[in-house]
Amino acid sequence: MDSKQQRAGTWGGESVASPPSRGDIVFDKAFRGIAFGFAALTVVVLGWVVMEIGAKAVPAVRHYGFGLLTSVDWDVNKQLFGILPQIWGTLYSSLLALVLGGFFGVTIAIFITQDFLPHGVAVVLKNIIELLAAIPSVVYGLWGIYVLIPILHPLADLLHNTFGWIPFFSTALMGPGLFPAALVLAIMILPTVAAVSQDAFRAIPHKTKEAAYGMGTTRWEAILRVMLPTASGGIFGALVLGFGRALGETMALAMLVGNANKISLSLFSPANTLAALLALNFPEAGTVEIEVLMFAAIVLLVITLVVNILGQWIITHSQPGRGKR
Repeated sequence: MDSKQQRAGTWGGESVASPPSRGDIVFDKAFRGIAFGFAALTVVVLGWVVMEIGAKAVPAVRHYGFGLLTSVDWDVNKQLFGILPQIWGTLYSSLLALVLGGFFGVTIAIFITQDFLPHGVAVVLKNIIELLAAIPSVVYGLWGIYVLIPILHPLADLLHNTFGWIPFFSTALMGPGLFPAALVLAIMILPTVAAVSQDAFRAIPHKTKEAAYGMGTTRWEAILRVMLPTASGGIFGALVLGFGRALGETMALAMLVGNANKISLSLFSPANTLAALLALNFPEAGTVEIEVLMFAAIVLLVITLVVNILGQWIITHSQPGRGKR
């Protein structure tokens, strides 16, 4: 292509910057309409699900009131229902899993993306981490019961006997409990946190790292003081996604958490979660119990929604220059 064609913006006699054709306009409008339609359908389906569950939960709210949120009793025979222990267990186990899974997920992302490993080893490790997401929840539960809990018993006994005066170790690990459930949950959210964190690090321009090295920083100074703050928005998004996954996990928690309606800070105490409560009680639930379980489902939806909205708000306002607009 000669200089005249470059100045004219043509290639082979056709204008590169020509206006869109009629077909392009029709395709664009059709694509926009389909995308908007699916987005609206998603909102409608979500609203329909919430309305259906909420309608079935209304009788329980009328009969028991919002005392369901503060009561600790769950006795079907006496028609006593309370979901405060399940709310506590859901939040406690999810936070523990987020601390463990978040730390190791971000660490793995750093080692894969910051040239600590040879390229081939990094690719293999990345694929192994991603394969963890393909393992069924029930398999994690079985592994936790037959492998993880026996391994944890000696450590749990040592911590309880030595530091039993600390609330976190005040009870012994007798079988399923909060800590084994949180460990398995951490492994389950690890692929999500690691994958999204890797994308956040890879989105940073390479010149940013070069500029940090040019200022005389070491590798770890560049990672901790430059790369991590720059990728903080994406990393926090990964943590929010992992936390949301942990809140809704069902089968592994139902098998490992112990299903005891009690509130305790002890890591080795059995507990319960909202998702496990729903999974274990629905098959044999009567009319009144189903209404209460529907109320528990609404509470779980609200918790998940609040976590995601809060996370999105923090991500938006943590971006540089966002708060000045």
